[in-house]
Amino acid sequence: MPRKLLRRYLPDQAQLQENRVLRRFAHWFEHPNYWHLNRRSVAGGLAAGMLGGLIPGPLQIITASLLAWWWRVNLPVAVLGTFYTNPLTIGPLYWLAFTLGSWVTGQDGVATMAQMPSLWQLGLWDWLLALPDWLAALGAPLLVGLPLLGILLALGAFVLVQLGWRLSVYRSVAKRNQRVQANTEGGYKKAN
Repeated sequence: MPRKLLRRYLPDQAQLQENRVLRRFAHWFEHPNYWHLNRRSVAGGLAAGMLGGLIPGPLQIITASLLAWWWRVNLPVAVLGTFYTNPLTIGPLYWLAFTLGSWVTGQDGVATMAQMPSLWQLGLWDWLLALPDWLAALGAPLLVGLPLLGILLALGAFVLVQLGWRLSVYRSVAKRNQRVQANTEGGYKKAN
């Protein structure tokens, strides 16, 4: 079952209380839904992480946490859901958002898309400083495409988790029914 797997790897509320930096915010996240592992809470948490993951910089985790707080969904899943964006995936995701924004706004911006600064040529600090200039050069298509892509990814993640969770429960019930049926038939044959 997905719940057992997630419980093994996700932090709980006690670990939040033990962290000296996060302890002061712990009272905001006392509602049981922030830690509960059910289909709705996990799907909503991943959707919050998908939305927060496309926000530039260190605001990803903060945004995902605030969305989890607002929607009352699983907080650790929301935070972990932001990690689909990283220095290797951010370029293709922003290109996809720019292309989507160009299509929605009717601008043919794919040919005029500014080139993303190279992390390998600039180094981490200079690359982080160059990102805002690059984003400003992308303009309206990116401004429209990022939220739209975030919403599409969040909806897709929500639906996939809902379906995957249901499929997992269905398979568990089917296996249990097969075991019960095998034990019942085996006991019936032995009695005869």
